[in-house]
Amino acid sequence: MRWPWQRAERITTCPLPRLLVSATPGISFEAVYTLRWRPTLRLRPNLEDLVRADVHQKAAATAARWDAADLSAAQDALNAALGAPHESNRHYRILAAQVVLRLSPESRERLAQRTADTERVRRLEFLKTHLYDHPGLVVLDRLERHPGRLPDEETAALQRLARMIKGCDQWWYPLLEQWEQLGDGFSDADKQQRAMLALLNSVAALNGGSPPAAQAHVN
Repeated sequence: MRWPWQRAERITTCPLPRLLVSATPGISFEAVYTLRWRPTLRLRPNLEDLVRADVHQKAAATAARWDAADLSAAQDALNAALGAPHESNRHYRILAAQVVLRLSPESRERLAQRTADTERVRRLEFLKTHLYDHPGLVVLDRLERHPGRLPDEETAALQRLARMIKGCDQWWYPLLEQWEQLGDGFSDADKQQRAMLALLNSVAALNGGSPPAAQAHVN
């Protein structure tokens, strides 16, 4: 019902989609609004622009909490937020607000690539945890993928590779981390070099006076 002193309702849409930053870095939603509102008796210039700007600002806070992959859920959350009572405004009153979200073709492609990359990293982590940390499983995996007897040379190579991967994580990587932290503790390049040499000499002393690589070469 419209009282005689009230102004007529207006319907506002967006000529172009508005961007809403999502919780996924580098990817934004495209929002198209349909707004039903009524001006108050006190008019001001560019009132329609003000209505769109205020609604878009309110939508931005909600959209930022949703990942780009959750497009439908984000749209539901936005419409729920926009359907809540709006703060009073002396220039207009929102009667209804609806938003439709979408992703641009570029954003969809970027999201698909990011999802594929994430899945690949997850698979590599799974393989490392459940396969390559156990050298014997490497050979079983090879047999399962390529049935038949493996040559002895290939079996030995696979076992060496798996042991090397496991050994690097357990020995060389922690050592290199400590090595780097030791060098970072000194601002002077000469002191950094002397600290590295002191560490090398300590390792050699633990190995009977020879660096581990040199001792292994002698053996």
